[in-house]
Amino acid sequence: MKTQSIQKYRPFPAVALPDRTWPDQVIEKAPVWCSVDLRDGNQALPIPMSVEEKMEMFDLLVAVGFKEIEIGFPSASDTEFAFMRRLIEEDRIPEDVTVQVLVQTRRHLIERTFEAIRGARRVIVHIYNSTSTLQRRVTFGDATRDEIKAIAVEGAQVVKEFVASVPETEIVLQYSPESFSDTELDFALDCCQSVMEVWQPTPEKKMILNLPATVEWSTPNVHADQIEWMCRNIKNRESVLISLHTHNDRGTGVAATELGLMAGADRVEGTLFGNGERTGNLDIVIVALNMNSHGIETGLDFSNLSSLREVYERTTRMTVPDRQPYAGELVFTAFSGSHQDAIKKGLDRRRKEQSETWGVPYLTIDPLDIGRSYEAIVRINSQSGKGGVAYILDQEHGYDLPKTMHPQVGKRVYDLADERGEELSAQEVGNVFHDEFVNVSHPMTLEDYELDHHPSKRGEVICTVEISLSGERKKTEGSGNGPINALVHVLEQLGLKDFVLTDYRSHAVRGGSSSDAAAYVQLRHQDGRILWGVGVDPSIEMAGVKALVSAWNLLR
Repeated sequence: MKTQSIQKYRPFPAVALPDRTWPDQVIEKAPVWCSVDLRDGNQALPIPMSVEEKMEMFDLLVAVGFKEIEIGFPSASDTEFAFMRRLIEEDRIPEDVTVQVLVQTRRHLIERTFEAIRGARRVIVHIYNSTSTLQRRVTFGDATRDEIKAIAVEGAQVVKEFVASVPETEIVLQYSPESFSDTELDFALDCCQSVMEVWQPTPEKKMILNLPATVEWSTPNVHADQIEWMCRNIKNRESVLISLHTHNDRGTGVAATELGLMAGADRVEGTLFGNGERTGNLDIVIVALNMNSHGIETGLDFSNLSSLREVYERTTRMTVPDRQPYAGELVFTAFSGSHQDAIKKGLDRRRKEQSETWGVPYLTIDPLDIGRSYEAIVRINSQSGKGGVAYILDQEHGYDLPKTMHPQVGKRVYDLADERGEELSAQEVGNVFHDEFVNVSHPMTLEDYELDHHPSKRGEVICTVEISLSGERKKTEGSGNGPINALVHVLEQLGLKDFVLTDYRSHAVRGGSSSDAAAYVQLRHQDGRILWGVGVDPSIEMAGVKALVSAWNLLR
């Protein structure tokens, strides 16, 4: 930004709270959660949800575990009104779920709202009016504090009056000094306490004071100071629930909420994946899973996050970014070689130790806990390393490569990704491995191989081998203490032994045919090069023989 542009801005004033206590607090329990997807989220959509889509979203929010759901602004449109009536008349609201409706502090709108909620078991009626200096000056034409406070008081009085019209419904009042984030604290307090005087809440029948960061003007610590100041100074604190409603204009909505909870708030409003006006509302998924990652039960079930995301994207026509915490397509994916190697080691060690405590480098939670798979954790591009390739071959194709083979295979795979300039799929990684390391048959091809046990020497075998090398066929026989050793002696007789066999491994191929076996043979060439070859065959003995041939060919 240019200097002349910067000069138009001013720092946000700090809160005078020298003895603040929130920095020493720790979040130990979940707040009351309220989803505002169907109101704040819906009003921010280019194409608002239809009644049917709102029904699907409502059912989804109930299934997740929300006990308070703001379902809309029934006085604002026929669609919103019809949705509220359908929820009630079709008995779609579970006994333990409270719906919340928003309404401006105007008599005819409040009246229409009470028509909409008639017949519901329990409803939070949420009234609000803007209170900030900027709103008073610009929106309300230099209205005085007393004029603004009178709007709040009148709204509370009208709601209280209309309670008698719905005797079968328990009404909970919620008041928001909208634009609290840039309202003078003493005035926000005055408005809230004036509404409380009308409503007369008690510890047994509390009301909700919602303190919204309607616009995020400050750093999260200032928001926390504002919340702690209100919690300290409000009268009859035990008779109210202090609720947070952060937006994300500065990209710190989650941090502001977490610090606000440390500052004493009891309740949180937000949306799935942060949908909302401008840069969005608080993403409740992030805050709840952050708590889960510290061992705190939240009452919200995000164990199938991909399914939630599918419904959300279809009904809202919004897209969850690839890097959105927890829900994004790539958030559990490592392309970096060092990250891949650390993740693989962490998962291997956890499996070996059968640990109940999560501790894998670079992964704050277990992807399985939110319905993600380990298969998507490691993906391969030119920045990847040997550990990531080995992980893909292990998890996707069932090959447990010897540790010292990782660099050999990894370099070839990520060199190919670099040549192409693109990511390689798990299938493509498997194809490279099979094409270039498994049963390699050039320049030497194993045409025939027969094995017999030595008639007089126990433990020794005799092999009859036919090979073709550069178009020339050769057949001979050799003996040894096993099939691979016997083949080594055959190659020595043919003048083709320019190596020392230094290692051998084998295992059944996981996920493949039950008869598949994989063998790995490491050879050290006389010039000092060391390479592995791989053999795959239904016979474990033949797999070893083929691995030796593969390694010999790769040394060429």
